[in-house]
Amino acid sequence: MQSWIIVLLRTVILFFLTLIIIRIIGKSSLWKTTPFKFVSYIVIAIIASVVSLGLIPNITFGFISLAVWILFSIALDYLSLKSKWIHDFINGRETVLIKDGKIMEENLMEIRYSGEELLRELRSKNAFNLADVEFAVMETTGEINVLLKSDKKPITPHDLQRKVAPVSEPRTVILDGNILDESLTSVGLNREWLKVQLSNSGVSLDNVFIGQVDSSGDLYIDLFDDSIEVTQPQVKEMLYATISKVQADLITFSLETDNSKAKKMYSENAHRMKKVMDKLEPYLLR
Repeated sequence: MQSWIIVLLRTVILFFLTLIIIRIIGKSSLWKTTPFKFVSYIVIAIIASVVSLGLIPNITFGFISLAVWILFSIALDYLSLKSKWIHDFINGRETVLIKDGKIMEENLMEIRYSGEELLRELRSKNAFNLADVEFAVMETTGEINVLLKSDKKPITPHDLQRKVAPVSEPRTVILDGNILDESLTSVGLNREWLKVQLSNSGVSLDNVFIGQVDSSGDLYIDLFDDSIEVTQPQVKEMLYATISKVQADLITFSLETDNSKAKKMYSENAHRMKKVMDKLEPYLLR
């Protein structure tokens, strides 16, 4: 058999074998992985390349070396889950860089980080002012996580004691002008509903690049032709405005009537509508 055919067969076999190996080892991103895992991936890739090119005289030795790296990597991952000591020995421990607003210079020296590098990483976390940082730590993956001081954190609805509607993952129902029936079905919708929404927006299906349905049932679409302005649906806002108008009308009726019973009825119903509005506001206005 000719040499190039042997190399071709080895490469094809090792290509799919490497794919299976990576799936077995794990799904972690390379930029979030620990240095040891990163080196393991590189070594496995080098061994697979050397074996596929036939640079190892005995192919059995190559597969033995590959198997050892794979099995040891899997075994160490399993042991790391069972033992904190083994996990810290293999992956290392996180390093505190800023504590109580003070930079830990000794820890910076330990990880060989300069002040400029620290500031750059803080900026990548939207912490442009060092005085705003309460705590910062370098994880075992090399990523730096930042905790801002309590008075510098963004305000949340919880801080304002306001309720907000729960949000679930939006579903892509149109992609490259094609309807994704599985996504539509998963949110309890169908093609007829989608066509009505597109018709109301005045666009055709073949001009839609991406269409998504959010947790509230609103359809957002992006067109191939960016010169066309698409009016996004405001069904929730219109519904809230209608309820608000009903409540305002009830108050007006209660003020205008001279009948005491009617005045009381209008006033009580206006109060009930206000309670309904307060309950629906987090869901209809976001």
